[in-house]
Amino acid sequence: MAGRIAAKLAALGLELPPQHQPAGTYVGYTVTGNLVHVAGVGPTWGQSIRHAGKLGGGLTTEDGYAAARLTGLNLLAHMQAACGGDLDRIHRCVKVFALVNATATYDEAHLVANGVTDLLAQLFGAEAVPARSVTMAPSLPFDIAFEADGLFLID
Repeated sequence: MAGRIAAKLAALGLELPPQHQPAGTYVGYTVTGNLVHVAGVGPTWGQSIRHAGKLGGGLTTEDGYAAARLTGLNLLAHMQAACGGDLDRIHRCVKVFALVNATATYDEAHLVANGVTDLLAQLFGAEAVPARSVTMAPSLPFDIAFEADGLFLID
């Protein structure tokens, strides 16, 4: 039987992508006590990039929001591995740090990053919305449109 978070994902018509493998010398997540830090992930499906390019330079805020939402699913794919397959072990996401690949004049990075935090609110409740930082970058690895890392509290 699926857990409550898996059931919420299914009700939203969402599924977790295959866990993205690191493209450098690092691990996808680390567990320390009841905290899990997920390394930066992007809008990929497994190793396939789904959203590439620059916000304000061909990509719209809506495109960026979709990239951020998929990135949120990738954070959860790593969390599923960190929690031995049981997403219900996640108490909440404590902090998200987001990077938006954008032109120098783009000014809606905060709206793009809502793609991650809106997803987390849908799954864990509005009272569990994480703290968040968002900044723009002149480029991101593999020209991905969005990247985020996360710090999660687990049982």
